[in-house]
This record gives sequence, structure tokens and C-alpha cells, in this order.
Amino acid sequence: METIEAIFYIEGLSNDRKALERAIASTVESLKGEKDLEVLDVFVGDILEEEGELLRYSGVIEARLRGPLKSMTMAALKYSPAVVEVLKPGKLEIESRELMDVLGDVAVFMANLMERFGGLAIYPKLDDLPEPRIGYSREEIEKMILDDRQILYRFVAEVYDKNEETAKINMAKALSYEGCNINKLTIQRAPEGENKFLLAAEVLSDFETLFQLVAKYVPVALSIVEPEVIDVTAGELQNALTDVAGFVQELITRPLKKQLVDQANTSFKLSN
Repeated sequence: METIEAIFYIEGLSNDRKALERAIASTVESLKGEKDLEVLDVFVGDILEEEGELLRYSGVIEARLRGPLKSMTMAALKYSPAVVEVLKPGKLEIESRELMDVLGDVAVFMANLMERFGGLAIYPKLDDLPEPRIGYSREEIEKMILDDRQILYRFVAEVYDKNEETAKINMAKALSYEGCNINKLTIQRAPEGENKFLLAAEVLSDFETLFQLVAKYVPVALSIVEPEVIDVTAGELQNALTDVAGFVQELITRPLKKQLVDQANTSFKLSN
């Protein structure tokens, strides 16, 4: 298991300076208390104030961390940095079993958040997207794996739609929009809900899309078919970790954003 060294750029926003200072101090303390990550150094920037903003105070923590993939991934979810910069190694070789274990934890973490804040997958109007191709020859699949460095995997996820036919069409379009090449796709009505279905799909995608898909769809089952060892560059890993951290940030800030919008609308109405 390779050790990863990365910098987390963690942003904090508040309309209360003291509250932000406490939150930053608490985050630094929590980082230093991580058991499976080594904190190499932490820099805390000055609190900045911007007049006219609803969240007028901002601050940044730069934390340089070292640890295994699983711990680094869970830290990205926990602290939701605005940016993750992977410093070392330049390239990783990750066994498919290890990656499935990591992605299983990502799915559980995101599922717990979605129970509180709602789902993530939002698309343009699917009616406007063409129906994608489903099904590839073995030669085409091998070319995508060997030449395009794509990953072949299967997953099962819960989805909602009007009926089985529209669910299959819409999910095919949605997966294609995400960046997947779909080899197989089936839809089956779930026993406990009229508009709830189980999606079972076999797709190919790059590493970053796989991470995004797991975070958005929180599959109840996931299996990486090929390859057994996945080559991932530092850039691909930092993009994937930044993506999932952004999803967490989007979910947990929803109530605050709604509150701020409601306050702004109320203020506008009162002033007119």
C-alpha cells in the first residue's frame, strides 16, 4: 500500500469572526488528532473580511498530510477541502480490491449525508440528450482498458422514475452524460416503492468518473472487473479527491445557503 503526500486547502466562511476562529482552531486540532494520517505541517492564514458579503469573514488552512489512500480519501470527505494537491507519488498502482474497499466507504459516507440533505445527481433536461449506445465487443472493451486506461466495473444503485421504460432511458442518458461507456444496463422495480427501481449496470469509465459516480449514486453493490491493478496519476487522484470533497461541501452547506437566501429575500421585501 503506497503512502500519499498531499496538501489540503480547507476554506472557512462565516458571518461571525469569533465563530470562524473557533471553527478553524477546532479543525486544526482534529487534523492533528487523526490516527492514520501524519500531519507534516499546518499553516493557518489570517481571517479576511469582505464588506457586503453575506458570509463576510473567510480563512484558509493549508495542511500537508501523509498516509494511505483510504485514510486520505476519508479525510477529504471529512474536511471537504476546496482543493487537494497530491505531491507524492507521481503515479500509484492500486489493486482493484483496495479501490473497491475505499469506494465502499465513500458510498456509506455519502449515503449518510444524503439521508440528511438530499441527493446530488442533477442533470440538464434529459429529453434533450441522445440515447447512448449500450453494448461493446470484447475487442472494443480491451481497447478502452489498455489504450484509454478505462476501468470496467459493475454496480447496483437505487433510482427513482415514473416507470421502468423511462427509468432505463433516463439512466442510460445520465450515465453517458457522466462520462461512462455502457456495456450492460437493466432496471428492475424495487419491491418497497412504486417509483423506486434498482439499476444494475456494467460500464467503463476513467478513474475520476468512477469516484464521482460512487459519490453521487452511492451504489449498494460495486465490483471492479478489470483491470486487477489500476494505474492512477497524482493529477487524477487529486482531481477525484477534490471532486468528492466538493460534493460533501455542496450537501452540508445547503441549509446555510437556503437560510442566507431567505434572509436576503426577507431583507429585500422589508426594504421595499
